[in-house]
Amino acid sequence: MAKNTEQKEKLIRFYKGTEGEEVAVKLVDMAEQVQRSQKFRLSGFLDPFGQEIAETVAVNYANLKVDFEGGYQGAERCRAIFVHEDFPGTPGGFDIDCVEAGWNGQFARLSHRDVLGALMSLGIERDRFGDLLVSSDTVKIVCDSKIAEYLMQELTQIGPVGVECKQASLDTIVPKEERCKEISATVASLRVDAVAASGFGFSRSRAASDIAADKMKINWQPVKNASQIVKEGDVLSMRGRGRLEIAEIRGTTKKGRIALTLKRYF
Repeated sequence: MAKNTEQKEKLIRFYKGTEGEEVAVKLVDMAEQVQRSQKFRLSGFLDPFGQEIAETVAVNYANLKVDFEGGYQGAERCRAIFVHEDFPGTPGGFDIDCVEAGWNGQFARLSHRDVLGALMSLGIERDRFGDLLVSSDTVKIVCDSKIAEYLMQELTQIGPVGVECKQASLDTIVPKEERCKEISATVASLRVDAVAASGFGFSRSRAASDIAADKMKINWQPVKNASQIVKEGDVLSMRGRGRLEIAEIRGTTKKGRIALTLKRYF
């Protein structure tokens, strides 16, 4: 018992003060429940950083396995399921459904932010729904099966626009196909503003401004400041511009600049 308590405190302390602290507490509690019951527990929808935390928790608890599902191939937000290796049965699934809201696209264009705001205004916590797939006249909402009926009854408006909801099949969601562009670049330093400017194709002052406005994340955590140093394998994500992976740090050029290989995902 003392060992388990020490393990719990160690994991929570590791994420203390980060954006993932609250998620870590929930996932550690879930892991401990699975250890005691020798059964399984299902999380809410997690962003990529939350999924990394779930993997870390599973590694630190003996006899625990973790798997993920977001409703379709390439989903960004996924549910985690912790399963004890001695559990004799098979978990029923991830309890994921899809609700489609539609509107007249000739008169309105709704954004991801509009949809997110409408769902939050209904009192639905963010971990109850996954990816929001917005097109010109519909949005497919990947969600916890337990709230699908509620959404179809209560989601009647997004922003100023009236919408109609219906159940949709997860099979109708087209798997994401990301485009990737490899970029060879040189930078004066490994400061996040310098690398972001080079990879995303704008000025360093613009990068610093976007960081200050909390538009950029590193490994799915907020960038602390423009002078934060990146390393090989880090992933920068920027609202509206996709992701940038520091694939390789190749060394220093004759002029003293640092040569990088970057992968930009659209």
